[in-house]
Amino acid sequence: MSKLVSSPVTALLERHGVVFEVIEIPLSPDRKPIRALEQIMGEHGYPPGSVVRSILFRTDAQKYVLLAIAGSTKADWGTLRKHLGESRLTLAEPSEVSQQTGYVIGSVPPLALPETIRVLADESLERYEKLIVGSGVLGYALGLGAADLRNLMEAAEFGHFGKASE
Repeated sequence: MSKLVSSPVTALLERHGVVFEVIEIPLSPDRKPIRALEQIMGEHGYPPGSVVRSILFRTDAQKYVLLAIAGSTKADWGTLRKHLGESRLTLAEPSEVSQQTGYVIGSVPPLALPETIRVLADESLERYEKLIVGSGVLGYALGLGAADLRNLMEAAEFGHFGKASE
Protein backbone atom coordinates (compact mmCIF):
# COMPACT_ATOMS: atom_id res chain seq x y z
CA MET A 1 0.00 0.00 0.00
CA SER A 2 1.41 3.37 -0.92
CA LYS A 3 -0.30 5.38 1.81
CA LEU A 4 0.87 5.03 5.34
CA VAL A 5 -1.67 4.93 8.12
CA SER A 6 -0.50 6.10 11.49
CA SER A 7 -2.59 5.76 14.62
CA PRO A 8 -2.32 4.45 18.18
CA VAL A 9 -3.40 1.07 16.79
CA THR A 10 -0.65 0.83 14.19
CA ALA A 11 1.88 2.05 16.77
CA LEU A 12 0.78 -0.71 19.16
CA LEU A 13 1.05 -3.37 16.44
CA GLU A 14 4.49 -2.13 15.40
CA ARG A 15 5.71 -2.03 19.02
CA HIS A 16 4.75 -5.68 19.40
CA GLY A 17 6.19 -6.72 16.05
CA VAL A 18 2.79 -7.76 14.67
CA VAL A 19 2.61 -8.12 10.91
CA PHE A 20 -0.49 -6.42 9.54
CA GLU A 21 -2.00 -5.38 6.23
CA VAL A 22 -3.45 -1.91 5.63
CA ILE A 23 -6.61 -2.07 3.55
CA GLU A 24 -8.08 1.07 2.02
CA ILE A 25 -11.84 1.46 2.19
CA PRO A 26 -12.96 3.96 -0.46
CA LEU A 27 -15.11 6.75 0.97
CA SER A 28 -17.68 8.97 -0.72
CA PRO A 29 -17.39 12.77 -0.46
CA ASP A 30 -19.56 12.64 2.70
CA ARG A 31 -17.01 10.24 4.30
CA LYS A 32 -19.15 7.08 4.12
CA PRO A 33 -17.84 3.77 2.73
CA ILE A 34 -18.64 3.42 -0.97
CA ARG A 35 -18.77 -0.39 -0.92
CA ALA A 36 -19.58 -2.94 1.76
CA LEU A 37 -16.58 -3.71 3.92
CA GLU A 38 -17.22 -7.45 3.62
CA GLN A 39 -16.99 -7.21 -0.19
CA ILE A 40 -13.67 -5.38 0.03
CA MET A 41 -12.34 -7.92 2.52
CA GLY A 42 -13.30 -10.77 0.20
CA GLU A 43 -11.24 -9.13 -2.52
CA HIS A 44 -8.28 -9.21 -0.10
CA GLY A 45 -8.78 -12.87 0.83
CA TYR A 46 -10.57 -12.45 4.17
CA PRO A 47 -13.62 -14.65 4.75
CA PRO A 48 -17.09 -13.18 5.32
CA GLY A 49 -17.62 -12.40 8.98
CA SER A 50 -13.94 -11.86 9.75
CA VAL A 51 -14.48 -8.14 10.27
CA VAL A 52 -14.32 -7.33 13.98
CA ARG A 53 -17.10 -4.96 14.95
CA SER A 54 -16.27 -2.79 17.95
CA ILE A 55 -19.57 -1.83 19.59
CA LEU A 56 -19.59 0.70 22.42
CA PHE A 57 -22.27 0.40 25.10
CA ARG A 58 -23.11 2.75 27.95
CA THR A 59 -24.22 1.31 31.29
CA ASP A 60 -26.72 2.87 33.69
CA ALA A 61 -23.72 3.95 35.78
CA GLN A 62 -22.44 5.97 32.77
CA LYS A 63 -19.51 3.59 32.24
CA TYR A 64 -18.50 2.37 28.80
CA VAL A 65 -18.01 -1.19 27.60
CA LEU A 66 -16.71 -2.13 24.17
CA LEU A 67 -17.70 -5.46 22.66
CA ALA A 68 -15.42 -6.90 19.98
CA ILE A 69 -17.45 -9.38 17.95
CA ALA A 70 -17.15 -11.06 14.55
CA GLY A 71 -19.16 -9.32 11.84
CA SER A 72 -21.45 -12.28 11.28
CA THR A 73 -22.52 -12.40 14.94
CA LYS A 74 -25.07 -10.24 16.77
CA ALA A 75 -24.56 -9.00 20.32
CA ASP A 76 -26.70 -10.89 22.85
CA TRP A 77 -27.99 -8.04 24.98
CA GLY A 78 -29.36 -10.30 27.72
CA THR A 79 -26.05 -12.12 28.10
CA LEU A 80 -24.17 -8.81 28.15
CA ARG A 81 -26.45 -7.34 30.85
CA LYS A 82 -26.10 -10.46 32.97
CA HIS A 83 -22.30 -10.60 32.58
CA LEU A 84 -21.95 -6.91 33.44
CA GLY A 85 -24.49 -7.03 36.28
CA GLU A 86 -26.50 -4.29 34.59
CA SER A 87 -30.27 -4.06 34.26
CA ARG A 88 -29.96 -1.79 31.24
CA LEU A 89 -27.48 -1.12 28.46
CA THR A 90 -27.71 1.35 25.61
CA LEU A 91 -25.64 1.87 22.50
CA ALA A 92 -23.35 4.86 22.87
CA GLU A 93 -24.30 7.86 20.75
CA PRO A 94 -21.94 8.67 17.85
CA SER A 95 -20.59 11.70 19.73
CA GLU A 96 -19.93 9.51 22.79
CA VAL A 97 -18.07 6.97 20.67
CA SER A 98 -15.53 9.52 19.48
CA GLN A 99 -15.35 11.26 22.85
CA GLN A 100 -14.81 8.05 24.83
CA THR A 101 -12.64 6.04 22.40
CA GLY A 102 -10.82 8.78 20.52
CA TYR A 103 -11.95 7.23 17.21
CA VAL A 104 -14.87 7.93 14.88
CA ILE A 105 -17.48 5.31 14.09
CA GLY A 106 -16.22 3.16 11.26
CA SER A 107 -12.63 3.18 12.50
CA VAL A 108 -12.92 2.02 16.14
CA PRO A 109 -10.53 -0.82 16.97
CA PRO A 110 -10.76 -3.21 19.92
CA LEU A 111 -7.18 -2.17 20.83
CA ALA A 112 -5.39 1.00 21.89
CA LEU A 113 -8.39 2.25 23.86
CA PRO A 114 -8.51 4.39 27.00
CA GLU A 115 -8.17 2.35 30.19
CA THR A 116 -11.59 3.57 31.33
CA ILE A 117 -13.26 1.38 28.69
CA ARG A 118 -13.93 -2.21 29.71
CA VAL A 119 -13.35 -4.53 26.74
CA LEU A 120 -15.25 -7.76 26.11
CA ALA A 121 -14.33 -10.13 23.28
CA ASP A 122 -16.82 -12.61 21.89
CA GLU A 123 -15.74 -16.17 21.20
CA SER A 124 -16.87 -15.69 17.58
CA LEU A 125 -13.45 -14.10 16.95
CA GLU A 126 -11.89 -17.53 17.40
CA ARG A 127 -13.55 -18.88 14.24
CA TYR A 128 -11.04 -17.09 12.03
CA GLU A 129 -7.30 -17.30 11.40
CA LYS A 130 -7.18 -13.72 10.11
CA LEU A 131 -9.29 -10.79 11.24
CA ILE A 132 -9.94 -7.21 10.18
CA VAL A 133 -10.01 -4.44 12.79
CA GLY A 134 -10.51 -0.70 12.66
CA SER A 135 -7.29 1.19 12.08
CA GLY A 136 -8.28 4.25 14.05
CA VAL A 137 -8.35 6.20 10.77
CA LEU A 138 -11.57 6.41 8.76
CA GLY A 139 -11.13 4.87 5.32
CA TYR A 140 -8.63 2.21 6.40
CA ALA A 141 -8.80 -1.16 8.13
CA LEU A 142 -6.07 -3.48 9.34
CA GLY A 143 -5.78 -7.19 8.64
CA LEU A 144 -3.87 -9.33 11.12
CA GLY A 145 -3.66 -12.82 12.53
CA ALA A 146 -6.34 -13.78 15.04
CA ALA A 147 -3.70 -15.16 17.42
CA ASP A 148 -1.90 -11.80 17.37
CA LEU A 149 -5.13 -9.96 18.10
CA ARG A 150 -5.96 -12.27 21.00
CA ASN A 151 -2.46 -11.82 22.47
CA LEU A 152 -2.80 -8.04 22.30
CA MET A 153 -6.25 -8.23 23.88
CA GLU A 154 -5.02 -10.17 26.90
CA ALA A 155 -6.72 -7.73 29.29
CA ALA A 156 -10.11 -8.21 27.57
CA GLU A 157 -12.74 -10.50 29.01
CA PHE A 158 -13.34 -13.34 26.54
CA GLY A 159 -16.66 -15.14 26.56
CA HIS A 160 -19.92 -15.97 24.84
CA PHE A 161 -21.53 -12.55 24.29
CA GLY A 162 -23.12 -13.05 20.87
CA LYS A 163 -25.59 -15.08 18.90
CA ALA A 164 -25.74 -16.11 15.27
CA SER A 165 -27.29 -13.62 12.87
CA GLU A 166 -30.70 -14.58 11.60
